[in-house]
Amino acid sequence: MEHLGATSFIHYDGKKLEVKVGGLTSTDELYIDFTKGESPLGYSYKMFVHPKQTILVDEVVIELDVSSFPISKIFGNGFQSWSESREFTPDESIPSIKGFATAFMGNYGDYHIKEVRRGTGLIHSWSYTYLRSPSGEMLFVGSMDEKTGFTLMTYNHSAKKIRIEKECKGLELTHSFPALEICILQGEDNLVFDEWFKLAGIAPPKVEPAFGWTSWYHYYTKINEEVISKNLAAFKENEVPIDIFQIDDGYQTGVGDWLSIDTQKFPKGMDSLASGIHEGGYKAGLWLAPFVCEAKSKLFKEHPEWILKDEKGKPVKAGYNPMWSGWFYALDIYHIELRYYLSNVFNTILNQWGYDMVKLDFLYAACILPRNNKTRGQVMADGMAFLREACGDKIILGCGVPLGQSFGLVDYCRIGADIHLSWEHKPLKFLRNRERVSTIVALRSVLGRWQLDRRAFVNDPDVFLLRDAKNKLTPVQQNTILTLNSILGNLIFTSDYIGDYSPEQLSEFRSAMQWKNARVEKVIQEGDLYAVSFTCEGSNFLAFANLSGKEMTLDKFNKTTLKFPKGFRLEAYETIVFSGERTI
Repeated sequence: MEHLGATSFIHYDGKKLEVKVGGLTSTDELYIDFTKGESPLGYSYKMFVHPKQTILVDEVVIELDVSSFPISKIFGNGFQSWSESREFTPDESIPSIKGFATAFMGNYGDYHIKEVRRGTGLIHSWSYTYLRSPSGEMLFVGSMDEKTGFTLMTYNHSAKKIRIEKECKGLELTHSFPALEICILQGEDNLVFDEWFKLAGIAPPKVEPAFGWTSWYHYYTKINEEVISKNLAAFKENEVPIDIFQIDDGYQTGVGDWLSIDTQKFPKGMDSLASGIHEGGYKAGLWLAPFVCEAKSKLFKEHPEWILKDEKGKPVKAGYNPMWSGWFYALDIYHIELRYYLSNVFNTILNQWGYDMVKLDFLYAACILPRNNKTRGQVMADGMAFLREACGDKIILGCGVPLGQSFGLVDYCRIGADIHLSWEHKPLKFLRNRERVSTIVALRSVLGRWQLDRRAFVNDPDVFLLRDAKNKLTPVQQNTILTLNSILGNLIFTSDYIGDYSPEQLSEFRSAMQWKNARVEKVIQEGDLYAVSFTCEGSNFLAFANLSGKEMTLDKFNKTTLKFPKGFRLEAYETIVFSGERTI
């Protein structure tokens, strides 16, 4: 590929310095080494800042001129697991959350990060982005090192430029700093993403695709031994071959008090439940949120020094959860006593109680503030490295986490929002919350982040639901969730009590397992209409999904060898799968 026109600069000590691309730039205060490398699909840039004295850095930026590339779509990767992530058209915008909701949900995403630019024709993305041409070819830009800070990429449609910057405002440098390390690649999706992870030195995950059960989306915090045992027995009796059985929130007396078990709900203790799960032939999983606590917890009351404080000394609110006691707070991951406490928590859960997997949630809370002269991204990377060390070789399912800092450190990872018991959560949509509980938002991200599967981690697309009770999703919507999750993800959970399933529902569950080893080749998006080309067990398949609430024709996808008759329709929310040789 041709080298794109690139310019670069750094803001430090109130000065703006233009940086020579592919060479050395030197002043009295610093020198910058900016090297350029080649790869089979493109090239890379590496920028190292070497201060000669203490300097205060505000910006490190590379701008790429992409005016020569024909653009039909731009991918925007959201700030963390739950953030909506999809391809946008060049004239779209990514709005901020409504002002009055910021206090309650603003820290879930990037709304509090001032470097984010918003407006029509400005599409921002974290860690990686790509431009899609009308023919489907990809021009990709990805960070090869997120340990030093978040890499923010913003496409400006009017300028036809991509601005790439390291989130580092106010960073004091006294030593060499690997400021930016990016690759620019062009080609087909799978080839590009393989090359990106190879250049970044991130090995594929070792865990296998899995099906399982989790308690959350049926019982929420109202779980007990009877509920867990009843659901465990249903899988044994119906001989449904799942791999992981996970207990979610509700076993502990308070969020943060992970070893304080509610003995009225679980009188036999958590180790007894893990043994029962193992007797069924399944791996045992347990949920916790290690970087937050709620105000009613013993941790909050007895260890106020462990709570993260802002510049005024006030506890930092990570969010508001009505299913807990309201506000919950971020913890200071650098406090040594907190680290000792959490290390003991993981040792107890994994080695004494015998759980095989921990689902670690609300992880974004670690990096709400930059601190200890570290960028937010450095803080998040330090937190993830600590969790990996504390859990050893046990399985980690990450959730609510900025994805770039989790690459290679978690085994499974959520790549979308929580689904809802309806298709959309209308009040949260009104608030413009990109991290909202929403089935359609979850599916858009599952279809948007499919290339990460079995490269960064194994994708967890969240649960499917087939039950009749406590569920407002229609049968067509339920089938779409199950089908798309099974094709595009590889950790497939339900929260249903399958003892109430009809024979047809049991058959539908089992039939989804046929896609357990699916490999996606391409996804094409036209609004909320999607085409997915994939292979499974040596055969080729093509799926079409309509995520909208109205009938849509497949005329836009008539390039396939299926040769649909003009006007071939999908009903609202419908997904269909065809087999045989075809291309899109």
